Amino acid sequence: MSKKTVKQVAPFLVLLTIAVLAIFISPSASFDPASVLGEDGKTPKYTYNSGDIAWMLVSCAFVFLMTPALAFFYGGMVGRKNVLSTMIKSTVSAGIISVLWIVVQFSLCFGDSLGGFIGDPRTFLFFKNVMNGEPWSLATSIPLPLFAFFQLMFAIITPGLVVGAVAERIRFSSYTLFIVLFGVIVYAPLAHMAWHPDGLMFKWGVLDFAGGTVVHISAGMAALAGALVLKPRKSTTSASPANIPYVLIGTGLLWFGWFGFNAGSAAGAGSLGVYAFATTNTAAATAGLSWMFLDVIRGKKPSVLGFCIGAVVGLVAITPAAGFVGVPQALFIGFVAAIVSNLVAEFLKRKTKLDDPLDVFACHGLGGITGMLLTGVFGSKTVNSLVVDGQFMIQLKGMALAAAYSFVASFILFKLINLILPMRVTQAEELQGLDASQHDEKYFQGHLLVSSNGIEEKSVETQL
Repeated sequence: MSKKTVKQVAPFLVLLTIAVLAIFISPSASFDPASVLGEDGKTPKYTYNSGDIAWMLVSCAFVFLMTPALAFFYGGMVGRKNVLSTMIKSTVSAGIISVLWIVVQFSLCFGDSLGGFIGDPRTFLFFKNVMNGEPWSLATSIPLPLFAFFQLMFAIITPGLVVGAVAERIRFSSYTLFIVLFGVIVYAPLAHMAWHPDGLMFKWGVLDFAGGTVVHISAGMAALAGALVLKPRKSTTSASPANIPYVLIGTGLLWFGWFGFNAGSAAGAGSLGVYAFATTNTAAATAGLSWMFLDVIRGKKPSVLGFCIGAVVGLVAITPAAGFVGVPQALFIGFVAAIVSNLVAEFLKRKTKLDDPLDVFACHGLGGITGMLLTGVFGSKTVNSLVVDGQFMIQLKGMALAAAYSFVASFILFKLINLILPMRVTQAEELQGLDASQHDEKYFQGHLLVSSNGIEEKSVETQL
């Protein structure tokens, strides 16, 4: 038996330590809203709504589905030698962040505010005072643990988005460490600043309905930092999409899950959720068409890939605006966002040496920025009373803070990790493909062939 290295054993030991410590945490009873009375001393201060609870449980499931959906979306677009390695990097976040969330990340996001920048890690350490805690102040009709798990789904998918920018050349071990550090150092402060009542951006009046800053700008800027640190792939000649039907499946599931992502962010089964649902579908549909039609104008044929990427950009752009703008304005937001992302993605590919294989910066970073700024332009008091005069400048301020913080912090993280665990695979491993070199697995695409006599024969396409 070969001697184990520290980097092989360390992740297991960390998880073991957490699991053992968890034994000594006393379980809590569920919070009873009837036990807390209002100012009159008779009427309960909080009343749970079964409809809101049901919708938020469904929304949690919707948003969780987006993580394997993203794996299909990304996995279908990379080269065949890197399908599985790309899919697992997006999916493993569900394991890492779920554990981190219980231990400390939820507390860092929504614990007692420390200067409006980050939450006190002691507030909900190991989920202390969550199961038996009072409802979140902005979602009083649902239990606190339900709010916590809904937010968990956002925290899971965010580092998974970054994968597309560093695909086909980053070590799996290094990326898992990035997920942990990104969740604590980048995601948690941004979530706290944007969504905690005492958060810095929240107090500024920055509007981010469902994660334009917290999820998409943060992931997009981290993707840019990662692509700069890792530098381009040695060869992109074999990186044609491995499975476009995977991309289509992933897009459909992302679109489906996004209804929970945006409409669920209303924190209840009310009219605001309906509004967010409507704007979400409208922006996605318009953006998919906008991207595809622009490709045709530039001499390309209408493609499955183009429509799918465009639709996702529309979903990204409407995320911060979903509960603040009208349905007609969602048409414009989707249309513009797709054009911006399409043109920038093409420019970066043709005119720069930046290697962002799946255009994460252009689609999520710039898509999120576009949505944030257009929220300031089209946000309506008729839709949501939180909209104020001068909203555009407030949005610009919040966007600038989120983009700058995420890029700088992520760039430092990538550099730091590279000192601890070299992030780049060797040239030989890259040419072999990360599926084989990192995971000892291979992707084979199955086909169904029908012979002239009508007898069905199965074959397996060999790996390129």
